[in-house]
Amino acid sequence: MCVFVCTSQNASYLNREDPDLPVCFEQTVLVWIPLGFLWFCAPRHLVSLCRRTQVGTKHLSWRYIFKQLVVCLLFLTAIAALAVTLGEDYGPNTVSPGKNPGVFYANPVLYILLLLCQEGVRRREGSVDSATLFLFWFFLVLCDIFPFQTLLREALQLCIYCFYPQNPEVGAVFLSRITFSWFSSMVVKGFKRPLVQGDMWELNDTDGTADINQRFQYFMQSELGAARVRFQNKLKKKRDKSRDKAQEEAFQNGLGKGVSQDVLMMGKKGDEKKKKKDKKKEEKDHPNSWLITTIYKAFKGILFESAFFKLLQDLLAFVSPQLLKLMVSFTQDPSRFAWEGYLYAVLLLLVAILQSLVLQQYFQRCFVLGMKVRTAITAAVYKKALVVSNDTRKESTVGEIVNLMSADAQRFNDVTNFIHLLWSCPLQIGLSIVFLWFELGPSVLAGLAVMVLLGPINGLLATKARTIQVKNMKFKDKRLKIMNEILNGIKILKLYAWEPSFQAQVEGIREDELNVMRKFAYLTSVSTFIFSCAPALVSLATFAVFVGVSPNNLLTAEKAFTSIALFNILRFPLAMLPMLIAAIVQTTVSRKRLEKFLGGEDLESDIVRHDPSFNSAISICDGSFAWEREAKPLLKNVSLDIKPGRLVAVVGAVGSGKSSLMSALLGEMYSTKGFINIQGSLAFVPQQAWIQNATLRDNILFGSSHEERRLQGVIQACALGPDLELLPGSDLTEIGEKGINLSGGQKQRVSLARAAYSQADIYLLDDPLSAVDSHVGKHLFDEVIGPNGLLKDKTRILVTHGVSFLPYVDEIIVLVDGVVSEVGSYNSLRASRGAFSEFLDTYAKEQSNQTHSEEDTLPDSPLEDTVSVTLKREDSIRRSQRNGRLDVRLRKKSSLKKSDNVSDIKKGQRLIENETMETGKVKFSVYLQYLRAMGWGYTVMVFLVYFTQNVAFIGQNLWLNILITVFLLLLLNNILRVPMIFFDTTPIGRVVNRFAKDIFTVDEAIPQSFRSWLLCLLGVVGTLFVICLATPFFTIIIIPLAVVYYFVQRFYVATSRQLRRLDSVSRSPIYSHFSETVSGLSVIRAYGHQDRFLKHNETTTDENLKSLYPWIVSNRWLAIRLEFLGNLVVFFAALFAVISRKTLDSGLVGLSISYALNVTQTLNWLVRMTSELETNIVAVERVSEYAELENEAKWVTDTRPPEKWPEKGRLQFDNYKVRYRPGLDLVLHGITCDIDSTEKIGIVGRTGAGKSSLTNCLFRIIEASEGRILIDNVDISTIGLHDLRSRLTIIPQDPVLFSGTLRMNLDPFDKFSDEDIWRVLELSHLKDYVAGLQEGLQHEVAEGGENLSVGQRQLLCLARALLRKSRILILDEATAAVDLETDDLIQNTIREEFSHCTVLTIAHRLHSIMDSSRVMVLDAGKIVEFDSPSNLLQQQGHFYAMATDAGITREETTVL
Repeated sequence: MCVFVCTSQNASYLNREDPDLPVCFEQTVLVWIPLGFLWFCAPRHLVSLCRRTQVGTKHLSWRYIFKQLVVCLLFLTAIAALAVTLGEDYGPNTVSPGKNPGVFYANPVLYILLLLCQEGVRRREGSVDSATLFLFWFFLVLCDIFPFQTLLREALQLCIYCFYPQNPEVGAVFLSRITFSWFSSMVVKGFKRPLVQGDMWELNDTDGTADINQRFQYFMQSELGAARVRFQNKLKKKRDKSRDKAQEEAFQNGLGKGVSQDVLMMGKKGDEKKKKKDKKKEEKDHPNSWLITTIYKAFKGILFESAFFKLLQDLLAFVSPQLLKLMVSFTQDPSRFAWEGYLYAVLLLLVAILQSLVLQQYFQRCFVLGMKVRTAITAAVYKKALVVSNDTRKESTVGEIVNLMSADAQRFNDVTNFIHLLWSCPLQIGLSIVFLWFELGPSVLAGLAVMVLLGPINGLLATKARTIQVKNMKFKDKRLKIMNEILNGIKILKLYAWEPSFQAQVEGIREDELNVMRKFAYLTSVSTFIFSCAPALVSLATFAVFVGVSPNNLLTAEKAFTSIALFNILRFPLAMLPMLIAAIVQTTVSRKRLEKFLGGEDLESDIVRHDPSFNSAISICDGSFAWEREAKPLLKNVSLDIKPGRLVAVVGAVGSGKSSLMSALLGEMYSTKGFINIQGSLAFVPQQAWIQNATLRDNILFGSSHEERRLQGVIQACALGPDLELLPGSDLTEIGEKGINLSGGQKQRVSLARAAYSQADIYLLDDPLSAVDSHVGKHLFDEVIGPNGLLKDKTRILVTHGVSFLPYVDEIIVLVDGVVSEVGSYNSLRASRGAFSEFLDTYAKEQSNQTHSEEDTLPDSPLEDTVSVTLKREDSIRRSQRNGRLDVRLRKKSSLKKSDNVSDIKKGQRLIENETMETGKVKFSVYLQYLRAMGWGYTVMVFLVYFTQNVAFIGQNLWLNILITVFLLLLLNNILRVPMIFFDTTPIGRVVNRFAKDIFTVDEAIPQSFRSWLLCLLGVVGTLFVICLATPFFTIIIIPLAVVYYFVQRFYVATSRQLRRLDSVSRSPIYSHFSETVSGLSVIRAYGHQDRFLKHNETTTDENLKSLYPWIVSNRWLAIRLEFLGNLVVFFAALFAVISRKTLDSGLVGLSISYALNVTQTLNWLVRMTSELETNIVAVERVSEYAELENEAKWVTDTRPPEKWPEKGRLQFDNYKVRYRPGLDLVLHGITCDIDSTEKIGIVGRTGAGKSSLTNCLFRIIEASEGRILIDNVDISTIGLHDLRSRLTIIPQDPVLFSGTLRMNLDPFDKFSDEDIWRVLELSHLKDYVAGLQEGLQHEVAEGGENLSVGQRQLLCLARALLRKSRILILDEATAAVDLETDDLIQNTIREEFSHCTVLTIAHRLHSIMDSSRVMVLDAGKIVEFDSPSNLLQQQGHFYAMATDAGITREETTVL
């Protein structure tokens, strides 16, 4: 069996450029050929072993011994392999025994025979050599060539891996590890030149995302499971309690008092209302209190290690004040020997060094812990998004989930860095009080009383802060959500000139956000102010009571400075506690949000079974399916049985549930009853093609191995050959986000090619032919889907509107209101005279004047675009593809002629450029920009305010408020004004990163860093001043220390700053990949590629960690060196005090050393804050980069058109040429034409002919390279963009709606009255629908308009057009994705309401433009034909060929 499997596998291993054999073939067949031969010939040799002959030594030659040695080595290798196999299968870490195949046991045993044969030959009389053994060795060498080359390949890969920058931490010695010297090589490299991603070292295995996520998931499953059980028990108790209470009330109030039945019924109604309320409350509830325990269990090793180091450091901190006490007492007594003073100075140095080493080990572990927690949460959110149910998914938008991955995960990162302070602060406070008791006795209780009084104040502030923080996160979510929508729908905003309205919305949310942040900042200020005063108040109260209680209590220098040193230790925990409490409050909010999302329901995996006992490919047994658990079933009592290899069409009217049936088969819906059984693998082509930001080839391969022959076959079958000739890099051209540089038809064909290449067993095709031209649709059906296509032997389920395809399918399923009304072949359904037959008959009559009747249809020219009008279209896919995606049909054709120059092809091959990143020192101008944003007056004020520390915090808040408002407004203002090409070539994740992480840094991190930096600077200057005052000798030491300090800092900052930049740049792809994943969820699930996408997310996150981990280490590298400098300050302060003790007052000695003890930490914090400020200011640099991007033309200029322009709607193109980007070839080559007022022009052409480019030019989405466009004799390039765009109207191909009210979607500026809006709703056939909604015009539209069908969305776009009343209307393939009924409604309304307008129609369905005044035929960016449809058909040119493909003949057009 194994041989058969290996041999069958062999074909795919050899059918490639780099041939190889499967490992199983090498380990079975190639081993058994020589051994089988040996066993076959063995009996002859073994006979001589059985005879009792005396063995001579004459054959015991060197050659024989060498052979035996080789055989023994082979035998030992085999025994070792056997031992490894046994260990893997039955070792202590084995989950289930018997994993390895039997071959691994059999092969070693076979080698034993070889030894025996060798000995048998030696014992034979007169034997010289053995032909059998010679042939065996020959076969063995021959067969081992392949396994040997496999080993060589692995060795080469290992060598290549060795050339990657390896992490020197792994091989670092003890001294290097504790001083972080192993990191010096990167610091030096970073100082010499800016670091790049390639310089980053490989991560340790334990720091990789895969390892972190595996551990986290393991504990998360058990903790979440337990939380769910607790949650269910809690709900049960609640229900039981409320039921008992209701029964008790009913008994007391009802029957007991003889109350009438009516009153009882009223009571019941009240109870029902209450129940509904309770139910609503229950639904909002979720399993909680499991995330913290999961984090604890997953990372408790590193948590306890860091706790040990922290404890050690805390205890060492109290040694220095005792040594200070001894030193002061030494200086007070001149009779004591000098060596005592020197000993104390050396001890102070040693204790300080030991304290520094321990502290840095503690910090290293804490920051790594924070990094791991953030990684674990990010990976868990991504994994959850892949399996989340529709109910949970409805509650969170993409923006909100991105926020969970960025802001909330970051909060956990920040709080875990200092989590040990929760117990360390109380410990330090406790020990300080104990030591102070020894110094000052019960007087210390006065200070303690002050601290206790401050407790409740802190508690009150923390509670208030928490409430504010919840609001803050809501506003952040809201702002990110709307920004996400703006970026996704940016082209629509530009076409409609709606940017100011959406800008105002964001600014409104931002204002609310700032108000909340202002309140939070004031609270933080009050809290920090109270606790900055706390040490001074505590020491003042203690000393006052100590002196006042008894005249005998003398405050000596020894007591005072030891106490001050202890109070300085006390200062840190007292200052940190409020900050920690505030951070924990913020994290509690994040914890709840994460628990709600991660604890939400998963998609049920058992909806679709895979039982091999069924003989059908797809079986649905009495199934009812709903989108939500509590909702009514959308598909009811569906029973289907589809045999393997059949082509089945699904047809039905609006809301009949065709796309829902596809989703049900994919397991995306809830099953209320019945079941689905599917045999084999699935491939899915969604209605709206999902394209990744990757090369075109990668989009088609979709994780499968590359086989050129198969790929070329698929490309030709899917009609992608001509497109590849036009694309700059052929199939290696990079496709932008959401397929931005492909047309709608190209995207759909790539999506179909992906399915065809996958070689699945079952194909679910959700209307893939609607977005392509008629002749292309015919080609795709014939070559791919149909009975003679590429997939002819596969099971295919095709949702379609193309009636012409129906005669060629094996079976048709007719859906009516979620119920299967008819199933059968085309002929049997026609003969049955049922609903299907009636539909065909009715609409065949209506279309008889457009196309020839069904009876005249020839097999080779089917009715391509005659779609049954009643087979309406419902875009149920909206639920399975949440992200309403804008199909920007921008075709980047860098070369319309195939270029001979290879460099030309390479030029346009790459679309998305790498994210730009500043290098070197952050420019001083960036700091100036930051200060300028808040105003010079405020800058000076802040500096003055910081000198008076008691009011510093008010200044900070004034500064914060002004500053952060300015930055977001600058960024938003500019992003809305950049040209469309920027969005085509920039992943949305990159822009979102600016609005999420970078604005978060500007909002919260920079003001905090700036404040700390100023305080540290003043602290260091003050300390050095005091030491120099006490011991003037110290000034000699300051200069060399300052030089060393400066160089260490410059070395560090150069590296740290660049690492921070790399961190920011490598974080964007995480968000981009996540957004892409969410929008293509149903496709990823259908193909079963969740693991591959998880792996990709792990790789992307690891790339980010590669720059984050060195940044953490760089801080430790710096801190250890700076603390050594600080320790030297302590040492020299003590040393000079000993040297000049005769001239020094003991009080000054105490003051000098107590300040020096404090400077170590302050020095460290100063450089940390300098670096943090510089690394955080990178966010300002990144925001500024996007705030200074080159803008498109001005929205409004001095040259303004007349109020009623354009009055006639006349269009003139004068030698108009255009290219998408400088350096690329022209896409329109000198278009010259004149379109009269009220003319109806149809624009046609094959994909890439330049149809959409023409509309982009009219709206100046792309600007002219040469020539001009005149509208009513006004050159459009001379007026403002908003003056132009607001006077034109477009109904785009993809109807894009924004979250908000229906009214806002129609009239974002509130220009029109309700009467006007109701009038256009009536004209667009939506009045009844909107009137039936509870909120009417105030009905909330979901993100991407997903709570409306595609038809309804398209009709809303029509309503927008009617409201604008422009004289020029452009229809950009507006009805390509809708059913014929909606198409009819739109076409009729346009004919009636826009009869006085100039109408340009870019058409897929040629029937819709056959009544045009003239038709413009474009080819390769030039007008090749421009005349009336009838004249063009007579000319028998390009248009005639297209019409023939679509089944239109001259005879039929004469009727029109």
